[in-house]
Amino acid sequence: MATDAPADLVLTPLTGEARTLTEQLTTFHLAAVVLDPFTNESAWLIDSAGRLLETFTGADVRVAFVVTGTAAEAREFLGPWVDKIFTFADPDRTLVKGLGLEHLPAFVHIGQDGTTNGAAEGWDPAEWRDVAEHLAKIMSWSRPNIPAPGDPAPYGGSPALG
Repeated sequence: MATDAPADLVLTPLTGEARTLTEQLTTFHLAAVVLDPFTNESAWLIDSAGRLLETFTGADVRVAFVVTGTAAEAREFLGPWVDKIFTFADPDRTLVKGLGLEHLPAFVHIGQDGTTNGAAEGWDPAEWRDVAEHLAKIMSWSRPNIPAPGDPAPYGGSPALG
């Protein structure tokens, strides 16, 4: 079960400067899909996760991929998605550990105050839908259709710490 990450945890985007979680949350909530570039379980969900995040790009929330690899590994793993969705590299799994995640992929919503407002681990469409619906309600935004045609069948994911 996900917990609140430390406020001084540093997130490193593929472009721009590394900043603490508190600095990342100054203006917006954070909705992130955390993926492990070394597993099939995360690879199977790239397009579905990208579609989910794109739903919220116009809302008052920062959407992002968090890839548990280097910047180069994140670019290779996500391909064209790095040009569409803000991406953080987390090669030491600092955010994963800070949130207490146990399985990846994961979908996490962190409020501006740093609290974890929702998290779904592995690919359980009902759990991801619950997190997305709560986020949509808070943002007064349209909720994405989860699961959507073409999404994979549910699966438990892979161990979050590798």
